[in-house]
Amino acid sequence: MDKSIDLRDHSSPLEVLTQYWGYSAFRPLQEEIIASVLEGKDTLALMPTGGGKSICYQVPALFQEGICLVISPLIALMKDQVFQLKQRNIQAEAIYSGMYHRDIDRILDNCVYGQTKLLYLSPERLQTDIAQERIRRMKVNLIAVDEAHCISQWGYDFRPAYLQICDIRELHPKVPILALTATATKEVVVDIQDKLEFRKENVFQMSFERKNLSYVVLKDEHKLGKALEIFQKVKGSGIAYVRTRRKTKEVAQFLRKKGIAADYYHAGLLNEMRSAKQEAWLQDKIRVMVATNAFGMGIDKANVRSVVHLDVPDGLEAYYQEAGRAGRDGEKAYAVLLYRESDRLDLEKRYIQAFPEMDEIRGTYQALGSYFQLAVGGGSGKSYDMEIQHFVKTFGLDLIKTYNCLKILEQSGWIVLSESVYVPSSLRVIVSKDTLYDYQLRNRKMDPILKTILRTYQGAFNNRVHIREQQLAGFLKMPLPKLKRSLEILQKDGIIEYLPQKEKPQIVFAEERVGTQNLTIDTALYAFRKQRFRERIRHMMAYGEKGICRSQQLLAYFGQERPPACGTCDICLGRNKTELSQVAFERYKEKIHLLLKRDQLPIAAVVDSFSPKRRDEVLKTLEYLLDEGVLEEENELLRWRTD
Repeated sequence: MDKSIDLRDHSSPLEVLTQYWGYSAFRPLQEEIIASVLEGKDTLALMPTGGGKSICYQVPALFQEGICLVISPLIALMKDQVFQLKQRNIQAEAIYSGMYHRDIDRILDNCVYGQTKLLYLSPERLQTDIAQERIRRMKVNLIAVDEAHCISQWGYDFRPAYLQICDIRELHPKVPILALTATATKEVVVDIQDKLEFRKENVFQMSFERKNLSYVVLKDEHKLGKALEIFQKVKGSGIAYVRTRRKTKEVAQFLRKKGIAADYYHAGLLNEMRSAKQEAWLQDKIRVMVATNAFGMGIDKANVRSVVHLDVPDGLEAYYQEAGRAGRDGEKAYAVLLYRESDRLDLEKRYIQAFPEMDEIRGTYQALGSYFQLAVGGGSGKSYDMEIQHFVKTFGLDLIKTYNCLKILEQSGWIVLSESVYVPSSLRVIVSKDTLYDYQLRNRKMDPILKTILRTYQGAFNNRVHIREQQLAGFLKMPLPKLKRSLEILQKDGIIEYLPQKEKPQIVFAEERVGTQNLTIDTALYAFRKQRFRERIRHMMAYGEKGICRSQQLLAYFGQERPPACGTCDICLGRNKTELSQVAFERYKEKIHLLLKRDQLPIAAVVDSFSPKRRDEVLKTLEYLLDEGVLEEENELLRWRTD
């Protein structure tokens, strides 16, 4: 075993944390969660965004002999985690849709015979025969399921492949499962443990309360101007979330014209451009990033002072997660939702669009088969590059409706969609040195290309090496298109094996293609998810419209009983801005409680119990108590809630 991960060097998980991360202490609950999995217990960890979930499986993975399997649906997050671990001299790998078979084979072999400590897999890759066979032979010490809410049909991002994760327990029945999520309601908490076949209920839950984060809803018809005002007032790093790619660019341009150092980010950008923009933002060269929800997952930036939503998300789970990217350093930060009357109509429209008719779903499925020239009975397990804009243009389809049809097909287990996958170009010389020398003599134009490849990329004879065509073309003083054509000729001539760069979203056919008339979906599940979507939208609209403490609404949604008022949101501060002091409010509240303890009373009777000059303050107190659910009004009588 590599000395860098020699278990004899670590007498405790804390020593592992200190050696690799440089921290002298764990964050709240991390140590208890790690102790639980080291005792072999199935464990569910509920930790808010920025709570340090990854440490909970990375530390026990290093503390024990063997390898930890990490199941995650987010390719960008997996790649980022692997990069960060390798920077710390920890052997980690990732397998996901769109990778070349040879790379997958090599990685799995290293996990069986080498010193890999963490293997990240998408849930779809976990189910392949090649993965299952190698996993059977691995010395697995822990199975970590990230984004565990995806396993629950009660959750907001259900993925059918997550339901198969528990099958892995048959290969390693004694290995514990650690499930992790930042957003889970009570129903989802129960469902996760059930679907992953926990041997015993075991939940560690941090409070979802973020005391340093001030939640604000601002109702304004001119959202761009209000966003500008926020970023001018709140200094420091920020994120502005919008729903469409086009809008990211428009808002960023507007902010730049007004003197804010802003840029835009979405999944449709090339990998190098996304990386450059993200790095500039991380280093504070860019102050505000305007982005779709593709931005922020897994990014460790502690000093974000403001997150502004110009468009309303589909539910509180997504909103809480995105808003939670502000203030991870514990310092004061703001999560602002810009809301206007038309947003309610937009949410209703999204609800209608999210659940297309069966004929539309079948039509989209048939178009997929034609687009990829896939015969009925074929395609199972195969992945394809998928550019949805080109797809809808080819068949004259509506973009939003088509996307929702694809999501229904995914939730029904027919396909799997994934974000853009970046796989760099690679090549390998596949002939002997003598054959290569002979080829160079006979093909003088190819000679300088081959010499430059062998000089620049050591080991190309024995292994496939990653190459950068742009860099290679620069060395050769050759136009890039000409170099790529030359590499294709070398492959055609059997001299090299050349695999060009891939950088597109992927679609995987989870099942073999069936005739359109044989395509079925689970109608009961369809109806259930439609109902859940409606409920999420209702809660989201209530968050924007109700005059109740914003933090209280979020905490209650995630199951916290009788959550406290935060005192820092726009609702709570609205109370403080009146002439009603906190001391006076508490005094009026106590007297109102005594009055209603004896009997239910009409509002007028309660107000008349106070001095006439206190009328406005008493009415304001009653308004807040009603908004916060402390009081109920029934048949024009007030009742103090005791439940």
